[in-house]
Amino acid sequence: MTRANDLRQKDADGVQAEVKSLQKAHFGLRMQKATQQLTNTSTLRSTRRDIARAKTILAQKRATATKTKE
Repeated sequence: MTRANDLRQKDADGVQAEVKSLQKAHFGLRMQKATQQLTNTSTLRSTRRDIARAKTILAQKRATATKTKE
């Protein structure tokens, strides 16, 4: 599980890389579910929420970056 504090310590590129890795993991879990190999389906929900958390923090970082440029 990705913690928000850990993500906030990373720069925007690091958070973007984290989003991509979480999306790949979520895709793998979806494929396991489709082939009925996934036993713990709650991991789908947690990875989906981790992706949303990371995207929210990324948007916040980008908003503050554009605000400081002005």
